[in-house]
Amino acid sequence: MITEEKKTYADIEPKGPLGVKNTVVGVLTEGTTCAWVIPDGAFKESRLGRIRIDKNHINGAPFKMTVVCEILNPEDDPGSYRGNIVEVLGDMGNNDVRMMSVIRQFGLSTEFPKPVLDEISDLGVNPDPEVIEDSIRKGRHDLRDLLTITIDGEEAKDLDDAISIEKTDDGYKLYVHIADVSDYVRENTLLDGEAMLRGNSVYLSDRVIPMLPPKLSNGLCSLNPKVDRLTLTAEMNVDLNGITKSGDVYESVIRSDARMSYNECFRILTEPKDSDKDEYGPIVPMLHEMEDLYERLKVMRERKGAVNFDLPETKVILDDDGNPTDIMPYPITFCNGIIEQFMICANEFIAEKFAKLNWPFVYRVHEDPDPIKIGRFCKVARNYGAVGRLSSNPSPLEISLYKQTIKDEDAGPMLDSVLLRSMAKARYSSDCLGHYGLASKFYCHFTSPIRRYPDLYIHRIIKSWLHGENKRKHFAGKVAGVADHSSVMEQNSVDAERVSVDVKVAQYMKDKIGEKYQGVITSIIQSGLFVMIPNSAEGFIPFSTLRDHYVFDEQKYLAYGTRSGNKLMIGQKVDIVVSAVDTDLLHIDFIMENEDFERKPGMPGRRARATAKKKKEKITRRRKR
Repeated sequence: MITEEKKTYADIEPKGPLGVKNTVVGVLTEGTTCAWVIPDGAFKESRLGRIRIDKNHINGAPFKMTVVCEILNPEDDPGSYRGNIVEVLGDMGNNDVRMMSVIRQFGLSTEFPKPVLDEISDLGVNPDPEVIEDSIRKGRHDLRDLLTITIDGEEAKDLDDAISIEKTDDGYKLYVHIADVSDYVRENTLLDGEAMLRGNSVYLSDRVIPMLPPKLSNGLCSLNPKVDRLTLTAEMNVDLNGITKSGDVYESVIRSDARMSYNECFRILTEPKDSDKDEYGPIVPMLHEMEDLYERLKVMRERKGAVNFDLPETKVILDDDGNPTDIMPYPITFCNGIIEQFMICANEFIAEKFAKLNWPFVYRVHEDPDPIKIGRFCKVARNYGAVGRLSSNPSPLEISLYKQTIKDEDAGPMLDSVLLRSMAKARYSSDCLGHYGLASKFYCHFTSPIRRYPDLYIHRIIKSWLHGENKRKHFAGKVAGVADHSSVMEQNSVDAERVSVDVKVAQYMKDKIGEKYQGVITSIIQSGLFVMIPNSAEGFIPFSTLRDHYVFDEQKYLAYGTRSGNKLMIGQKVDIVVSAVDTDLLHIDFIMENEDFERKPGMPGRRARATAKKKKEKITRRRKR
């Protein structure tokens, strides 16, 4: 039988070509001389084919159940893998089993090893008052009387950052207070090793898998209201043009006056009530000052050419049993933008300071885009009304101005997706390479040490510098490894989060087969097109289901109907019917309700049909060869 003792992520070394761990989730099936694990089709590991399980490696696992299979020979080629059953998850029809399959496939750990928890067993719910007073005597700034608030989503429990702001003669003094996590997570402890291994917190559709134990992430480190908290503060003097003229970073202690939400702040700023002054007091004028500074920072970044991407994310509403009751585009207001701009301001300030100090550091970098891919984007954008051309190595401002010439507003968000695919992925690096998308020469992640290890690690570097410790060589030997590992774990988390949302979206849409929606074409490939409906679910329409024969023009990123001359383009609205949902493969299929599109001037007719026929004949000749 399978042992009750389960390995945690901390026990397993990342290795091999399968990703974070050499494990595969799938269904155990019975064979003639052995058993087989059929990998879950929702994961990329399904491409490996079935995995042989010898009888002595079944370990008592029941057939037709979802299991976790450890690959015993990861160095061999796919198709010849042999496995060992290490855990039985259960029936895939169960909500928790489905999500546990995601957790196991991406090597996530829902529990912290007991030795890690033992290290923090003596910590209290709040900092020891004597420790706080002693740290203030030693130089920690006492900011408890400074008006301070946190602004987060309603469901957030790990509050990393808090804000204070003061009007000055030539602008604003902006305080960004960040939880001083490194005061509790010390280097070379088991807790630090576990945090680094995890890399970041993971926000799945039905749960959070934290980087740090909840005692810290939701308690002692979280900047909860009306309690003292240790912080690192970036204090910046920002002028009326949104330029940071000077600043400082130091250890501090704060006491947040209120835990605000984005929606709450949005309501106060857009639909004020007479009772707001009594309920919120000085927070109301503070929010107006924050909004003013936000607008100035936003204008400044637009002038620099920061590339704004309007890509929707899906919010899933679940009942108590984990069943999806609704899905929708994640609600975002300008109040989300206020905090985002303030965090960017702090991240740039800290990165520039330590780059100029020439200290070993972990930067957040986004390198210049591939000229060839940018050229392809231009060809696509011109088909949607863009005017002019980009240089082979365009600046962020050039791209920003070029985007503004696009006349087809409906296609804008979809073209953002095309542009994003033309760019390199942001990552962590020990070299200060700048952040292209933000048009920033200096950038790092400083503001989320509860949920991101790179932030925690640079806090450790900052505090070492503040204390005058001579540890350049020590950090110089570690920052590259921290950056590389953090980048890998970040991508792993992004993939896990995406699949977890896809699981719930597919479950929700399973009951919507036959329902009609008006959607928007988001992407086109050789075999068909993807359409997003208003609730943010995306489905696929194969060209083979359409009455006309459509040919995909990759250069122009649209499809032509060879008989009708109809044109299918990203951003175009189409009426669809949900035709099929596969909750195992996480596929949603639509069919077009009608193909009676309006024929626009310049749409392809006889010439396009002739061209398509020639292409088809050429493909046929190649196949015959």
